[in-house]
Amino acid sequence: MFTKIGRYLLGLFLIFASFGHFFSANEFLAQVPPWMPAPELVVLVSGVVELALGSAIIFSPRRFLPLIGWVTAGFFLVIFPGNLWQYFEGRDAFGLDSDSARLMRLLFQPLLIIWALWATGAFTTWRQRSRAK
Repeated sequence: MFTKIGRYLLGLFLIFASFGHFFSANEFLAQVPPWMPAPELVVLVSGVVELALGSAIIFSPRRFLPLIGWVTAGFFLVIFPGNLWQYFEGRDAFGLDSDSARLMRLLFQPLLIIWALWATGAFTTWRQRSRAK
């Protein structure tokens, strides 16, 4: 039961966050490192990916959830350098206007990865397959 609630909350979190990419793109631009090409496109594409992942987490059949969980965890890992860049450059966005606030966000990222693997059953499925070998 808790896993199902966690899954729906994660899906809603991603869907809600995706809208920010479209309506508050400037906030997200603070996370895009200058070496990334087409920062506005990066923000929009990552918003589309968040919307797709959130929807998939909520609406996909159970058999696909572990794969979706691994993809979601990978997404959280891929965007982590942007969060690091925001911290090291001291860029303000999303009310993160201090180093300590930006650091707390960095510490939250591994929790998102764990949440994605737990709520979709990805970690449990992987563990069961490892034991079966």
